Amino acid sequence: MIKKVIAAVVLIALLTVAIVQAVDKKTDKQPDTAEEASANKTSLTIGAKAPDFELKTLTGDSVKLSDLKGKKIMLNFWATWCGPCKEEMPAMEEYSNTIDKDTMILAVNIDPQLKVQEFVDKYKITFPVLLDAEDAVNTSYQVISIPTTYFIDSKGVIQNKFVGTMKLEDMKDYMSKLK
Repeated sequence: MIKKVIAAVVLIALLTVAIVQAVDKKTDKQPDTAEEASANKTSLTIGAKAPDFELKTLTGDSVKLSDLKGKKIMLNFWATWCGPCKEEMPAMEEYSNTIDKDTMILAVNIDPQLKVQEFVDKYKITFPVLLDAEDAVNTSYQVISIPTTYFIDSKGVIQNKFVGTMKLEDMKDYMSKLK
């Protein structure tokens, strides 16, 4: 009987040590690329470096986030079938007409197989629409619901995240806080 109790105590102690060591090995290092974030499933938090990515626009041009360092970025994830996305697009377009050359809106479409160009034409969108055909950027930014918008400062650091439909005032407010 005593041997069983000792064995149970030793087993519990070993499990406790294993759990503590596993928790201690967690790191605060943020991923440098969309692929790393996706592979690591690292939680994106305010103050984390925004994972880099490269996506094509509707015109076939490539946009790489790291090439935009020095600019303030409003990174919006959306889909053509999303009602709240349709609701906020006119405000995004209106805001895009007021920003300076050091500020950008990037709209990452998560359903490029659906009539994206038709949507862009209907809403008269002039800011860059990026196509996440492989779902890699959506995954690395851990977008659970859309629309979701990240606000990235000129150093490439996530300063805020907004989930849901944004109003023009919200966009101006969040972007004005970026450096």
